Amino acid sequence: MCKTPLIQWMFRICLLAGVLGVTSCRKAALYDYEPELLELQGDLGVHDPVIMREADMFYVFCTGGSQRRGGHIPIRCSRDMIHWTRCGSVFDDLPEWCQQEIPGTRNPWAPDISYFNGKYHLYYSMSTFGKNNSAIGLATNTTLDPNSPDYQWEDHGMVIRSTPGKTDWNAIDGNIVVEKNKRVWLSWGSFWGGIQLVRLDYNTGKLYTPDNPEIINIAARPRSGEPAEPPVTGAIEAPFIVKHGTYYYQFVSFDFCCRGPNSTYKVMVGRSNRVTGPYQDRDDRLMTEGGGTLVIEASADGFWKGPGHCAVLQDVSGDYLVFHAYRGAREPGKPQSELKISSMVWEDGWPRVGVLP
Repeated sequence: MCKTPLIQWMFRICLLAGVLGVTSCRKAALYDYEPELLELQGDLGVHDPVIMREADMFYVFCTGGSQRRGGHIPIRCSRDMIHWTRCGSVFDDLPEWCQQEIPGTRNPWAPDISYFNGKYHLYYSMSTFGKNNSAIGLATNTTLDPNSPDYQWEDHGMVIRSTPGKTDWNAIDGNIVVEKNKRVWLSWGSFWGGIQLVRLDYNTGKLYTPDNPEIINIAARPRSGEPAEPPVTGAIEAPFIVKHGTYYYQFVSFDFCCRGPNSTYKVMVGRSNRVTGPYQDRDDRLMTEGGGTLVIEASADGFWKGPGHCAVLQDVSGDYLVFHAYRGAREPGKPQSELKISSMVWEDGWPRVGVLP
């Protein structure tokens, strides 16, 4: 018999609750049950996922794709967060600026999707593996629904870039957080000097002060030995910042992705009462000094390895951690990395998710 997890029943109830039940439904979802991984089905082969809901449809964007494989930045759709199908891509061809600015790049990485100023903003990274000759670009759309007559991705070019020998950070893995006062912030980073934060212009989605941007370091890990490409120390990347209660929470990935069953990725978190930091973990260690509280990692005897590059969905049905994980052994015909979603609860001001099997 197929077991339907509690969270899936709660999700269906919340969708039917209507406006009058929204508050109580979300409160129950955040605090009153044991978190667990959803039993996903369908097209789950993703890397670096990010999720957004529009109306009754959920959309997951991820790294990958090509002109020959249905376009760049694949999109998957679901009405229930359980059953996923491929439903398009952002670009048929790479924007012209990508190869001009970052020679050797082949496809966009690590997209981030947000909504502000009446548009969906998709930030994406262009790079080559293990180097910090990288850039973050921006595309916008007024809708995520590919069946809408208004559906059209418009590319706006480069937002920020890193340059070897000039910047001690890597301009990939962007993430947007918007304050209530319409202040928009972009965080990013991978290895090197860790995670950075800069203010963006609410109207353009680009740098607020392009001639002299104030870049703030908000997380880093100690580095030792001589610099190397690809780097082997200071393994921190993929920030994702959300506000819960009175705190901003910065989720990051520690250690190494992209090694299949040998991947050591894990998700860590810290919090601050200001989006600009300082962020501290549960033991009051600064994230700029290597601090971080564990959210999820591979179980010692579990099949799935290297959970990481997470996003957080704050939905009427509750909060969810969205991430990828790698198979512990290669299986013919199945993707190496796969979409995972766990419900997330908050205990004493800190997030807790299900256990990775």
